[in-house]
Amino acid sequence: MKVSIIGATGYTGEELLRILAGHPAVEILYITSESRTGTQINEIYPHFTRFHDGILASVQEIDKIAAESQAVFIGLPHGHAMEVGKKVRAVNPKIKIIDLGADYRFRNADLYEKWYKVPHTHREAQAVYGLTELYRSRVREAEIVGNPGCYTTASILALAPLVVSKLIDLATIVVDAKSGVSGAGRGLNLGSHFAEVFESVKAYSIAGHRHTPEIEQTLGELAGTDVIISFTPHLIPMTRGILSTCYASLKPGVSAEAVDAAFTAMYDNEYFIRLLGRGGYPATKNTRGSNFCDIGWHIDPRTGRVIVVAAIDNLVKGAAGQAVQNLNVMFGLDEQMGLTQVPLYP
Repeated sequence: MKVSIIGATGYTGEELLRILAGHPAVEILYITSESRTGTQINEIYPHFTRFHDGILASVQEIDKIAAESQAVFIGLPHGHAMEVGKKVRAVNPKIKIIDLGADYRFRNADLYEKWYKVPHTHREAQAVYGLTELYRSRVREAEIVGNPGCYTTASILALAPLVVSKLIDLATIVVDAKSGVSGAGRGLNLGSHFAEVFESVKAYSIAGHRHTPEIEQTLGELAGTDVIISFTPHLIPMTRGILSTCYASLKPGVSAEAVDAAFTAMYDNEYFIRLLGRGGYPATKNTRGSNFCDIGWHIDPRTGRVIVVAAIDNLVKGAAGQAVQNLNVMFGLDEQMGLTQVPLYP
């Protein structure tokens, strides 16, 4: 497959290039950057030496990129991907698009505009939400995929079995999630400087994080009714990883065995989801550099709550790895192709 990456110098674009450089069915045609056009990628990221030495092109060459590529990954800030998407589809109507940002994640464009504060200019796009384990059949037929966010991937995968099996009171869902600093991107920001984050943990965007409506959208679709959650993200002084701890009240009479059965029924045959079972404690270090999502759950009989913990690498299963997983599905390849790396440890 001839693929290109629009926006290859951020952490997500770099991670995507790392995975694709080892993908046996991919030829990387173009990688772009507006700030470093003309620069060889291994001058910016020396770890690519002997793996990829491409020269960064400009998105101004989008017509050429679109005409020669079978698929493009877009790793741009929200508000920019939809304009690129419109242009590449105009040049090459058969091209596949996987957007790693937020522009194509929402079925309701008005909801996107409400939370992201920019007009949605590609409302006619028939995009599919790319949480592969839940929407594989849709992804297989998709022309445009909106790759889920990192917090959303961990949180939705943690809660989906309980919602689908109708085991919890939907009005009681609380998500408490922690992310490594790479989730803030590569740009300079005081809040992600070493001295600001080291030996400190802080909550942010309480009751207003943009991943909230994305989680609600998917859980609502699975439940067949509107779902409203409480979601609080935290910044942790580590580079990679998401740990999402999700709470909900069990419906009366729901047994621990019913909870176990719900997770097994949904995920037992999913390669990239590793069930640690009831009593399991996922840890971000065990998923580092991999496309795995580790899930464990606990029943608190004293409060009547179920607590589900999910761990992922925010740059892989939470971004680039999931994008490649979707690419594989869209082109009818083995879903695991290029994604079977053993997690990095310690």
